[in-house]
Amino acid sequence: MSTPSPTNAGEAPWTVARILEWTTQHLKKSGCETPRLDAELLLAHARGCSRIQLYVQFQEVVSEAQRGVMRDLVKRRAGAEPVAYLIGHREFFSLDFEVTHDTLIPRPDTETLVLELVTGARRQSEPRILDLGTGSGCIAISAAVNVPHARVTAVDLSPATLEVARRNVRRHKVESRVELVSGDLFSPLSAAARFDWIASNPPYIPQAELANLSADVRLHEPTLALDGGPDGLAVIRRLVAEASGWMNPGGTLLVEFSPEQASALVALVEAAGGWQGVRVLKDLAGRARVLVASRES
Repeated sequence: MSTPSPTNAGEAPWTVARILEWTTQHLKKSGCETPRLDAELLLAHARGCSRIQLYVQFQEVVSEAQRGVMRDLVKRRAGAEPVAYLIGHREFFSLDFEVTHDTLIPRPDTETLVLELVTGARRQSEPRILDLGTGSGCIAISAAVNVPHARVTAVDLSPATLEVARRNVRRHKVESRVELVSGDLFSPLSAAARFDWIASNPPYIPQAELANLSADVRLHEPTLALDGGPDGLAVIRRLVAEASGWMNPGGTLLVEFSPEQASALVALVEAAGGWQGVRVLKDLAGRARVLVASRES
């Protein structure tokens, strides 16, 4: 796309197909893991269409204005800025969520937690759900959309992050059932609040490993949502220690973690006491990903 304008004599036109091919090769050289997918998502955004529409537009010539937008997006993507931030949204649990640099980008791994939450909550008449560290609101909102009789409270430490979550709550029309609260874990909750489900995708990356994360994550995603302290369990320890006091009898705790932390986390929960049925769920790749524990009745 840095070649002369296609209006010049002898210059092949910059069609959708040609731009996709050029961008795919450029991003591949830049080290992107999914260069073709990234190219399609960026071009669809630049053209204001869905990704699937590109497949019937292969021979259409892309306007100079759209090419200008695309050039900027590709340059930023080649510099490791995540596609989700560039286009401003990410699909999660079949729903579309706005994301910004104030929010962690929702990942398929977290859908393991949401599926367990939704499946269990649907069996209850009026489940109360608490989402700690809500970020974009993807867990809380996915639960509210898929369990229409649930009431959800979502907490986050960052006011800027909560603003993004608030826009996503409005986008999915669940304002009447999702309450957003600013604060640190349980601290902003009413003393009388009790929940049937407490779910969290907390910061769990050990501090020493932050520097080794991929550039996409290390340079662009919020450190507050990643840094789990010296061993990655600093926030999780606090969560496990306090959670049972905020639960109804038989309530369930769901916590996402890094696969290598599984044995340490199970030992932590068992040592805390007051929990039963402790188990670990695997993500789609077969890796330990979510801890499940029920409060003793």
